[in-house]
Amino acid sequence: MRKILTLAITAIICFLLQTTVFQALKLAGISPNIILILVVSFGLMRGRTEGMLLGFFCGLLLDILYGGYLGIFAMVYLLIGYINGCFNHMFYADDVILPLGLIIANDLLLNLCIYILYFLLRNRLDFLFYLRYTILPEMIYTIVITLVLYKVLLAIHLWLKANEKRSA
Repeated sequence: MRKILTLAITAIICFLLQTTVFQALKLAGISPNIILILVVSFGLMRGRTEGMLLGFFCGLLLDILYGGYLGIFAMVYLLIGYINGCFNHMFYADDVILPLGLIIANDLLLNLCIYILYFLLRNRLDFLFYLRYTILPEMIYTIVITLVLYKVLLAIHLWLKANEKRSA
């Protein structure tokens, strides 16, 4: 129960940070994707099941606030949580390169899905413009924020893992 409550509170805090604080800290109209950092990190640290559930929950929160259609972000983040959970066997607490690489790849994947679902299907075909002015700046901003936020998420993961060992 403690694990579920901690993950839910962490997801809500990250959601609130993304929708309030980082909206005020936009650089050139771009804000970092805190929810993506959370889903990738916990998918990598905790495995496929928890990555999927956290991704679905966070995606549903984004669908309710931003989505034009209910369930698109939930499905994309669910898949991102699952894919990153597959890398759980390669996770080491000291390694920062793997999480950064996964966040770069997943940010690109997420933005490609958003482009296809929200722009390409509306016959907006200028992908290079979207790549240059949205995808790449968001990716860079997200990576910079990841360097700080990942350490906090890792501390939460280690705390949860220690509590699971104590209770077992």
